[in-house]
Amino acid sequence: MKNSNSSLEFLPTMFILVGIPGLEAEHHWISVPFCLMYMIIFLGNGTILYVIRTEATLHQPMYLFLAMLALAEVGVSASTLPTVLGIFLFDATEISFGTCLFQMFCIHSFSIMESAVLLAMSVDRFVAIYSPLHYTAILTLPRIFSAGALIGLKSIVLMTPLPILLQRLPFCGHNVLSHSYCLHPNLIHLPCGNISINNIYGLFIVISTFGLDSLLIVVSYGLILHTVLGIATGEGRKKALSTCGSHVCAVLAYYVPMIGLSMVHRFGNHVSPLVQVMMANAYLFFPPVVNPIVYSIKTKEICHGIVQMLSKKRPRV
Repeated sequence: MKNSNSSLEFLPTMFILVGIPGLEAEHHWISVPFCLMYMIIFLGNGTILYVIRTEATLHQPMYLFLAMLALAEVGVSASTLPTVLGIFLFDATEISFGTCLFQMFCIHSFSIMESAVLLAMSVDRFVAIYSPLHYTAILTLPRIFSAGALIGLKSIVLMTPLPILLQRLPFCGHNVLSHSYCLHPNLIHLPCGNISINNIYGLFIVISTFGLDSLLIVVSYGLILHTVLGIATGEGRKKALSTCGSHVCAVLAYYVPMIGLSMVHRFGNHVSPLVQVMMANAYLFFPPVVNPIVYSIKTKEICHGIVQMLSKKRPRV
């Protein structure tokens, strides 16, 4: 005979997602900025991908890594789009357990890819500044494509155990999430069983990816600054550092919201739900919206490619 507690333990068939707490009546209006953000994300990153693919002069390490970054950002945004627009446009707040785990897997996998690509881009900038004459010899196309494949494989391998670990936990009726999409830090608070293994493995992923990546990015920029300070002329230093401007913006746009969201999830038990939602949205939407704009404006080769693309498509009179 089962004990009284075991009857309360079950695997939920559905999770309940939320939009903006306290603003449920305004969801249709709130959908407008979200739709605009998705348009900017897909149009901006899609344009960068198209320009890099079609312009032979951009088939260089820096721009190929940029294409990987754009792909990762499109992947993150495509993972959140169905539930975000479903909630704000159609009040569709339910998501099945399996779909929720799949969405969580996709969001975090592409986020891990994004972090790894940012690290690869920092190494690319260091090699370009430290050894410009051997730049293309060191970062060959096979090495770049191998790095991209390894980044994708690492993300998938690291994330695969998380859905499996969540499936073995009892939820005891708790199935209301705090966001418009499924994130592991949010899901892990719902089970009523022992979540030690999940917490340890989740912490391992954070340290071995985001933690290690951010540390190595800092080291890369320390080496870049050391190299730049060894350049004799001020003009040479300025020119060398100017190639890193867009990447620095991309790193800040990614890591600042991510650190803020991590702090809220770990220590913000008494923080307003609205703050949690806004931090999660900033983490997922800010980088893919800002990065295409920054790279289109600050990288003259990308800007020139976009101008050429638009001029080709302009109808003749």
